[in-house]
Amino acid sequence: MLERTEAEVLLTLAQELHFGRTAEQLRMTTGQVSRIVKRLERRIGADLFVRTSRSVALTTIGACLVEELTPHLAGIDSAVRRAVEAGRGISGTLRVGFLGAGAGQLLLKAVALFGVRQPDCAVHINEAQVHDAYERVFSGAVDVLITVLPVRGVRVGPQLLSEQQLLAVPVGHPLAGRGEVSMEVLADHPVVQLPDTMPEETRLARIPAATPSGRRVLLGPKADTFPEILALVATGKGVFPVGEHAARFYPRPDIAYLPMPDAPPVRWAPVWLAANETSLIRSFVDCAVAAASTGGTNSGG
Repeated sequence: MLERTEAEVLLTLAQELHFGRTAEQLRMTTGQVSRIVKRLERRIGADLFVRTSRSVALTTIGACLVEELTPHLAGIDSAVRRAVEAGRGISGTLRVGFLGAGAGQLLLKAVALFGVRQPDCAVHINEAQVHDAYERVFSGAVDVLITVLPVRGVRVGPQLLSEQQLLAVPVGHPLAGRGEVSMEVLADHPVVQLPDTMPEETRLARIPAATPSGRRVLLGPKADTFPEILALVATGKGVFPVGEHAARFYPRPDIAYLPMPDAPPVRWAPVWLAANETSLIRSFVDCAVAAASTGGTNSGG
Protein backbone atom coordinates (compact mmCIF):
# COMPACT_ATOMS: atom_id res chain seq x y z
CA MET A 1 0.00 0.00 0.00
CA LEU A 2 1.19 3.50 -0.81
CA GLU A 3 1.08 6.15 1.84
CA ARG A 4 -0.58 9.44 0.88
CA THR A 5 2.74 11.31 0.99
CA GLU A 6 4.38 8.72 -1.27
CA ALA A 7 1.58 8.99 -3.81
CA GLU A 8 1.76 12.79 -3.80
CA VAL A 9 5.52 12.74 -4.32
CA LEU A 10 5.21 10.23 -7.15
CA LEU A 11 2.50 12.13 -9.03
CA THR A 12 4.04 15.55 -8.48
CA LEU A 13 7.48 14.44 -9.61
CA ALA A 14 5.92 12.75 -12.64
CA GLN A 15 4.39 16.11 -13.57
CA GLU A 16 7.31 18.39 -12.71
CA LEU A 17 10.18 16.02 -13.64
CA HIS A 18 12.35 18.08 -11.32
CA PHE A 19 13.22 17.21 -7.72
CA GLY A 20 13.64 20.82 -6.63
CA ARG A 21 10.27 22.01 -7.96
CA THR A 22 8.58 18.92 -6.54
CA ALA A 23 10.06 19.60 -3.12
CA GLU A 24 9.01 23.25 -3.27
CA GLN A 25 5.46 22.42 -4.29
CA LEU A 26 5.08 19.82 -1.53
CA ARG A 27 6.93 21.92 1.04
CA MET A 28 9.64 19.32 1.50
CA THR A 29 13.37 19.23 1.07
CA THR A 30 14.91 17.78 -2.07
CA GLY A 31 16.50 15.09 0.11
CA GLN A 32 13.09 14.04 1.46
CA VAL A 33 11.69 13.72 -2.04
CA SER A 34 14.70 11.68 -3.15
CA ARG A 35 14.44 9.33 -0.17
CA ILE A 36 10.73 8.74 -0.71
CA VAL A 37 11.29 7.91 -4.40
CA LYS A 38 14.10 5.50 -3.55
CA ARG A 39 11.91 3.84 -0.92
CA LEU A 40 9.15 3.36 -3.46
CA GLU A 41 11.55 1.91 -6.01
CA ARG A 42 12.92 -0.57 -3.46
CA ARG A 43 9.40 -1.65 -2.56
CA ILE A 44 8.36 -2.09 -6.20
CA GLY A 45 11.66 -3.64 -7.24
CA ALA A 46 12.23 -1.43 -10.27
CA ASP A 47 13.25 2.10 -11.18
CA LEU A 48 10.38 4.53 -11.55
CA PHE A 49 12.49 7.44 -12.82
CA VAL A 50 15.64 7.77 -14.90
CA ARG A 51 17.82 10.50 -13.40
CA THR A 52 20.78 12.27 -14.90
CA SER A 53 22.55 15.44 -13.83
CA ARG A 54 20.38 17.37 -16.30
CA SER A 55 17.04 15.61 -16.51
CA VAL A 56 14.47 13.37 -14.85
CA ALA A 57 12.19 11.06 -16.85
CA LEU A 58 9.66 8.36 -16.06
CA THR A 59 10.53 4.77 -16.86
CA THR A 60 7.90 2.61 -18.55
CA ILE A 61 6.99 1.02 -15.22
CA GLY A 62 6.84 4.44 -13.58
CA ALA A 63 4.58 5.85 -16.31
CA CYS A 64 2.17 2.90 -16.00
CA LEU A 65 2.01 3.28 -12.22
CA VAL A 66 1.31 7.01 -12.49
CA GLU A 67 -1.41 6.47 -15.12
CA GLU A 68 -3.22 3.88 -13.00
CA LEU A 69 -2.75 5.71 -9.70
CA THR A 70 -3.92 9.18 -10.82
CA PRO A 71 -7.71 8.55 -11.04
CA HIS A 72 -7.70 6.65 -7.72
CA LEU A 73 -6.02 9.51 -5.89
CA ALA A 74 -8.44 11.97 -7.51
CA GLY A 75 -11.33 9.83 -6.29
CA ILE A 76 -9.96 9.85 -2.76
CA ASP A 77 -9.62 13.63 -2.89
CA SER A 78 -13.23 13.98 -4.08
CA ALA A 79 -14.50 11.68 -1.34
CA VAL A 80 -12.60 13.60 1.34
CA ARG A 81 -13.83 16.93 -0.06
CA ARG A 82 -17.43 15.78 0.06
CA ALA A 83 -16.99 14.53 3.62
CA VAL A 84 -15.46 17.85 4.69
CA GLU A 85 -18.36 19.74 3.10
CA ALA A 86 -20.85 17.53 4.89
CA GLY A 87 -19.10 18.14 8.19
CA ARG A 88 -18.76 21.89 7.84
CA GLY A 89 -22.00 22.67 6.07
CA ILE A 90 -22.12 24.10 2.58
CA SER A 91 -19.51 26.75 1.85
CA GLY A 92 -16.78 27.47 -0.67
CA THR A 93 -16.94 28.36 -4.35
CA LEU A 94 -19.23 27.10 -7.12
CA ARG A 95 -18.58 27.66 -10.83
CA VAL A 96 -21.81 27.60 -12.82
CA GLY A 97 -22.28 27.95 -16.56
CA PHE A 98 -25.07 28.36 -19.07
CA LEU A 99 -25.52 27.88 -22.80
CA GLY A 100 -27.95 30.29 -24.41
CA ALA A 101 -29.74 33.44 -23.30
CA GLY A 102 -32.84 31.69 -21.96
CA ALA A 103 -30.74 29.32 -19.88
CA GLY A 104 -28.79 32.34 -18.69
CA GLN A 105 -31.89 34.05 -17.36
CA LEU A 106 -32.89 30.92 -15.48
CA LEU A 107 -29.38 30.55 -14.12
CA LEU A 108 -29.44 34.11 -12.74
CA LYS A 109 -32.68 33.34 -10.90
CA ALA A 110 -31.12 30.13 -9.53
CA VAL A 111 -28.00 32.02 -8.44
CA ALA A 112 -30.11 34.60 -6.60
CA LEU A 113 -32.00 31.87 -4.74
CA PHE A 114 -28.78 29.97 -4.05
CA GLY A 115 -27.27 33.12 -2.55
CA VAL A 116 -30.15 33.34 -0.07
CA ARG A 117 -29.91 29.67 0.88
CA GLN A 118 -26.11 29.43 0.92
CA PRO A 119 -24.73 32.92 1.70
CA ASP A 120 -21.25 31.56 2.52
CA CYS A 121 -20.69 30.17 -0.98
CA ALA A 122 -19.23 32.34 -3.73
CA VAL A 123 -20.66 31.75 -7.21
CA HIS A 124 -18.71 32.35 -10.43
CA ILE A 125 -20.89 32.62 -13.55
CA ASN A 126 -19.59 31.50 -16.96
CA GLU A 127 -21.28 31.97 -20.34
CA ALA A 128 -20.45 28.92 -22.45
CA GLN A 129 -20.36 28.90 -26.24
CA VAL A 130 -21.67 26.23 -28.58
CA HIS A 131 -18.18 24.96 -29.36
CA ASP A 132 -16.89 24.65 -25.78
CA ALA A 133 -19.91 24.21 -23.50
CA TYR A 134 -19.50 20.51 -22.80
CA GLU A 135 -15.72 20.62 -22.71
CA ARG A 136 -16.02 23.08 -19.83
CA VAL A 137 -17.86 20.41 -17.86
CA PHE A 138 -15.63 17.51 -18.89
CA SER A 139 -12.48 19.51 -18.06
CA GLY A 140 -13.82 20.74 -14.72
CA ALA A 141 -13.78 24.41 -15.77
CA VAL A 142 -17.37 24.65 -14.54
CA ASP A 143 -18.98 22.58 -11.80
CA VAL A 144 -22.50 22.59 -13.23
CA LEU A 145 -23.85 23.72 -16.60
CA ILE A 146 -27.43 24.49 -17.65
CA THR A 147 -27.52 23.27 -21.23
CA VAL A 148 -29.47 21.59 -23.98
CA LEU A 149 -30.09 17.84 -23.93
CA PRO A 150 -29.30 15.07 -24.62
CA VAL A 151 -25.69 14.55 -23.55
CA ARG A 152 -23.81 11.47 -22.34
CA GLY A 153 -20.88 11.11 -19.97
CA VAL A 154 -22.31 13.45 -17.32
CA ARG A 155 -24.93 13.35 -14.63
CA VAL A 156 -28.16 14.99 -15.81
CA GLY A 157 -30.44 16.78 -13.38
CA PRO A 158 -34.20 17.35 -13.66
CA GLN A 159 -35.51 18.97 -16.83
CA LEU A 160 -35.81 22.70 -16.28
CA LEU A 161 -37.11 24.03 -19.58
CA SER A 162 -38.86 22.74 -22.68
CA GLU A 163 -39.78 24.75 -25.76
CA GLN A 164 -40.99 24.43 -29.33
CA GLN A 165 -38.49 24.48 -32.17
CA LEU A 166 -38.51 27.31 -34.71
CA LEU A 167 -36.63 27.47 -38.00
CA ALA A 168 -34.47 30.56 -38.45
CA VAL A 169 -34.36 31.68 -42.12
CA PRO A 170 -33.32 34.90 -43.90
CA VAL A 171 -36.18 37.37 -44.35
CA GLY A 172 -35.85 37.12 -48.12
CA HIS A 173 -35.92 33.31 -48.09
CA PRO A 174 -38.70 31.47 -49.99
CA LEU A 175 -39.85 29.94 -46.68
CA ALA A 176 -40.03 33.26 -44.83
CA GLY A 177 -43.61 34.02 -45.87
CA ARG A 178 -45.02 30.78 -44.50
CA GLY A 179 -46.88 30.61 -41.22
CA GLU A 180 -45.05 27.41 -40.27
CA VAL A 181 -42.80 24.76 -41.81
CA SER A 182 -42.20 21.03 -41.51
CA MET A 183 -38.94 19.30 -40.71
CA GLU A 184 -39.06 18.05 -44.29
CA VAL A 185 -37.70 21.43 -45.47
CA LEU A 186 -34.36 20.51 -43.88
CA ALA A 187 -33.78 18.23 -46.87
CA ASP A 188 -34.36 21.10 -49.33
CA HIS A 189 -32.28 23.90 -47.80
CA PRO A 190 -28.75 23.81 -46.33
CA VAL A 191 -28.75 23.62 -42.54
CA VAL A 192 -25.98 25.36 -40.59
CA GLN A 193 -24.02 22.71 -38.70
CA LEU A 194 -22.99 22.63 -35.06
CA PRO A 195 -19.27 22.17 -34.29
CA ASP A 196 -17.78 18.68 -33.90
CA THR A 197 -16.78 19.56 -30.33
CA MET A 198 -20.45 19.30 -29.35
CA PRO A 199 -21.40 15.68 -28.45
CA GLU A 200 -22.79 13.77 -31.40
CA GLU A 201 -26.07 12.89 -29.70
CA THR A 202 -26.63 16.56 -28.90
CA ARG A 203 -25.97 17.62 -32.49
CA LEU A 204 -28.23 14.92 -33.92
CA ALA A 205 -31.06 15.84 -31.57
CA ARG A 206 -31.06 19.36 -33.02
CA ILE A 207 -30.05 18.53 -36.60
CA PRO A 208 -30.92 14.92 -37.47
CA ALA A 209 -29.26 13.05 -40.30
CA ALA A 210 -32.62 12.58 -42.03
CA THR A 211 -36.11 14.06 -42.01
CA PRO A 212 -39.10 12.11 -40.61
CA SER A 213 -39.79 10.70 -44.10
CA GLY A 214 -36.19 9.51 -44.43
CA ARG A 215 -34.82 12.21 -46.74
CA ARG A 216 -31.23 13.20 -46.06
CA VAL A 217 -30.81 16.59 -44.35
CA LEU A 218 -28.85 19.01 -46.53
CA LEU A 219 -25.69 20.07 -44.70
CA GLY A 220 -24.51 23.68 -44.71
CA PRO A 221 -21.47 25.44 -43.20
CA LYS A 222 -20.38 24.98 -39.58
CA ALA A 223 -20.39 27.62 -36.86
CA ASP A 224 -18.79 27.74 -33.41
CA THR A 225 -21.06 30.22 -31.64
CA PHE A 226 -24.73 31.15 -31.76
CA PRO A 227 -24.00 34.66 -33.13
CA GLU A 228 -22.03 32.96 -35.93
CA ILE A 229 -25.01 30.70 -36.63
CA LEU A 230 -27.33 33.70 -36.92
CA ALA A 231 -24.83 35.53 -39.14
CA LEU A 232 -24.71 32.57 -41.54
CA VAL A 233 -28.51 32.41 -41.59
CA ALA A 234 -28.86 36.15 -42.19
CA THR A 235 -26.42 36.04 -45.14
CA GLY A 236 -28.29 33.17 -46.79
CA LYS A 237 -25.73 30.43 -46.10
CA GLY A 238 -28.27 28.16 -44.46
CA VAL A 239 -31.25 27.76 -42.14
CA PHE A 240 -31.10 26.59 -38.53
CA PRO A 241 -33.53 25.09 -35.95
CA VAL A 242 -33.59 27.12 -32.74
CA GLY A 243 -35.47 27.08 -29.48
CA GLU A 244 -38.56 29.24 -29.24
CA HIS A 245 -36.77 31.71 -26.96
CA ALA A 246 -34.52 32.84 -29.85
CA ALA A 247 -37.33 34.89 -31.38
CA ARG A 248 -37.52 36.89 -28.12
CA PHE A 249 -33.86 37.16 -27.16
CA TYR A 250 -32.38 37.48 -30.66
CA PRO A 251 -34.89 39.47 -32.77
CA ARG A 252 -33.23 40.62 -36.01
CA PRO A 253 -34.62 42.51 -39.00
CA ASP A 254 -32.80 40.12 -41.35
CA ILE A 255 -34.05 36.84 -39.83
CA ALA A 256 -37.52 35.29 -39.63
CA TYR A 257 -38.42 32.57 -37.11
CA LEU A 258 -40.97 29.99 -38.29
CA PRO A 259 -42.66 27.38 -36.05
CA MET A 260 -41.86 23.70 -36.80
CA PRO A 261 -44.77 21.83 -35.16
CA ASP A 262 -43.45 18.36 -36.09
CA ALA A 263 -40.02 18.93 -34.51
CA PRO A 264 -39.36 17.56 -31.01
CA PRO A 265 -39.11 20.10 -28.20
CA VAL A 266 -35.77 21.51 -27.10
CA ARG A 267 -35.07 20.42 -23.51
CA TRP A 268 -32.72 21.96 -20.97
CA ALA A 269 -31.28 20.66 -17.71
CA PRO A 270 -28.31 21.08 -15.36
CA VAL A 271 -25.44 18.65 -15.99
CA TRP A 272 -22.26 17.92 -14.05
CA LEU A 273 -19.54 15.28 -13.68
CA ALA A 274 -20.61 12.48 -11.36
CA ALA A 275 -17.07 12.25 -9.96
CA ASN A 276 -17.17 15.94 -8.98
CA GLU A 277 -20.61 15.94 -7.36
CA THR A 278 -20.74 17.85 -4.10
CA SER A 279 -23.36 19.19 -1.76
CA LEU A 280 -22.81 22.59 -3.40
CA ILE A 281 -23.87 21.20 -6.77
CA ARG A 282 -26.87 19.39 -5.34
CA SER A 283 -28.00 22.54 -3.57
CA PHE A 284 -27.63 24.64 -6.71
CA VAL A 285 -29.59 22.12 -8.78
CA ASP A 286 -32.40 22.31 -6.21
CA CYS A 287 -32.37 26.10 -6.62
CA ALA A 288 -32.47 25.78 -10.41
CA VAL A 289 -35.49 23.49 -10.18
CA ALA A 290 -37.22 25.95 -7.87
CA ALA A 291 -36.40 28.86 -10.18
CA ALA A 292 -37.77 26.99 -13.20
CA SER A 293 -40.98 26.08 -11.40
CA THR A 294 -41.69 29.74 -10.67
CA GLY A 295 -40.64 31.03 -14.08
CA GLY A 296 -42.57 28.80 -16.44
CA THR A 297 -41.32 26.07 -18.79
CA ASN A 298 -41.13 27.82 -22.13
CA SER A 299 -38.07 30.02 -21.85
CA GLY A 300 -35.12 27.90 -22.88
CA GLY A 301 -31.73 28.87 -24.30
